[in-house]
Amino acid sequence: MRGLGIRARSTGRVLKAGGAATAVLAALGLFLTACATGGTGARDEGPAGSEAVAKGPTTPTTSPSATKAPKRVDVVKLVKDDPKVSPSVKSALKPCVADEYPVDVSYGELTGGPSDDVVVNVMTCGDAVGIGSYVYREDKGRYENVFKTEEPPVYAEIDRGDLVVTQQLYKRGDPVSYPSSEEVITYGWSAAHFTEESRTHNDYSNAVGATDAPSPAAN
Repeated sequence: MRGLGIRARSTGRVLKAGGAATAVLAALGLFLTACATGGTGARDEGPAGSEAVAKGPTTPTTSPSATKAPKRVDVVKLVKDDPKVSPSVKSALKPCVADEYPVDVSYGELTGGPSDDVVVNVMTCGDAVGIGSYVYREDKGRYENVFKTEEPPVYAEIDRGDLVVTQQLYKRGDPVSYPSSEEVITYGWSAAHFTEESRTHNDYSNAVGATDAPSPAAN
């Protein structure tokens, strides 16, 4: 109706020109009112409808570049059915609240397979300590375990196409929330398996945040 508003303002200016055009403009005003209240004028003068667009030239659409379709996996079942996962991790994999399991899941490309690889971190419910990290790769419709580490506390993630595993280390007497150090290990996929590419060791100070929390077993 924007076009009708412009015409209405033009009509107001013409009405001031003289009485000879009054009757004609009044009739025009009635026509515009009828259009605004359900006439066909607005449809005729407004933007082209779908039929008019269909008759016009079409612009070919550009298909997006081929990407791997996201595929969500039942990771709890995947871990529980995996013979490579230790019985202790499987027994700890229970719901924390209702049907919420203590697992973190990441999907991304690590091995160049047909679908995104799946990184699964299994944790404890109480303090979220990682007790097992796994990578699953799709092969002919099935997911195969191609990496695992079960030395808690541990956590794996995808970083720019590499697998990065953080292993926290404790000295005797360290509380769970304050490890003494950590190892950050980067793995790359090569020749159908992961190989270590780099390793960084970080030492932390335990001078602050001392608590009475139980300490994990020393390595």
